[in-house]
Amino acid sequence: MIKILVDTVGGDKSPNVNIEGGILALNKIEDIHIIFVGNEEVINQQLISYNYDKQRVSIIDAKEVISCNEIPTVAIRTKKQSTLYKAFEILKESREINCLVSSGSTGAVFAGAVLNLGRIKGIKRPALCPIIPTMNGKLVAICDSGANMNCDALMLSQFGLMASLYMQKTYGVQNPRAALLNVGTEAEKGDELRKEAYKLLSENKNINFVGNMESRDLLSGKYDVVVSDGFSGNVLCKSTEGACLEMSKLIMQLLKNNKEAAVLMQKDVKDLSEFMNYNNYGGAVLLGCTKNIVKAHGSCESVTILHCIEQAYNMEKNALNNAILNCLQTI
Repeated sequence: MIKILVDTVGGDKSPNVNIEGGILALNKIEDIHIIFVGNEEVINQQLISYNYDKQRVSIIDAKEVISCNEIPTVAIRTKKQSTLYKAFEILKESREINCLVSSGSTGAVFAGAVLNLGRIKGIKRPALCPIIPTMNGKLVAICDSGANMNCDALMLSQFGLMASLYMQKTYGVQNPRAALLNVGTEAEKGDELRKEAYKLLSENKNINFVGNMESRDLLSGKYDVVVSDGFSGNVLCKSTEGACLEMSKLIMQLLKNNKEAAVLMQKDVKDLSEFMNYNNYGGAVLLGCTKNIVKAHGSCESVTILHCIEQAYNMEKNALNNAILNCLQTI
């Protein structure tokens, strides 16, 4: 039985979507135990509305919330009745509980993971790794997407390794194709950091490195993993998201002006909206820590929490962290 902590507060629609998402996962996956962390009275009141196996649900009472406006390192140390403080204390002390899903403060989640759990031996810095759907119906992981603004070449190489193993263990992608985000595809392109990282990625036998990638090819389906520093990766994610949202608005406006086309394309538009809806793809995982952490978007829905739990479940079931450690020892 895989036990997964679910932070019930912090998101825009919490605790409702967090609890509902946990129950959806519980009813879908037979060998998980959900541990809700939050106001026990509120959680119990919410649970009345659902049918579920009560033997596979526990509650940790925590009445404080760490907001996005607080200094993460201070809050995670001092707010001892907060959901994240208690969740990380449990993760630190328990050998049985190895997963956390939260839609709370990204800074607090990252600080809690680094300060309380520590890194996998040999990993220089943990990295955030979200996934994005591509034009061929597959997924591409971006690592890092905001945790580390300043990186060295070894860190980028380790991001490539961790994200490759993540795609393999969580989504079953065999021999995932990893690319380095750069200003051109030629090997000699980029600054000294990118050139050195290119060399290390090429030499790592545990990575199927296929060269540099320009940002315009992110959604092409040619790559399964994109390696970047946190600054570039964050810009890449948000600019892609923004472009897709604006394109969706344009399509909707065109259909609004042409009702006949709108009727004919109704199903296609619905399918496209579902394809581009980030709620259908879970959250960003924090790779490189000793436990499995999944950070959901603050405005997520219950289906997002379901997918986040599935991510954590697959990471734990397929021993992702052990795979990362073993690969590091072979380098």
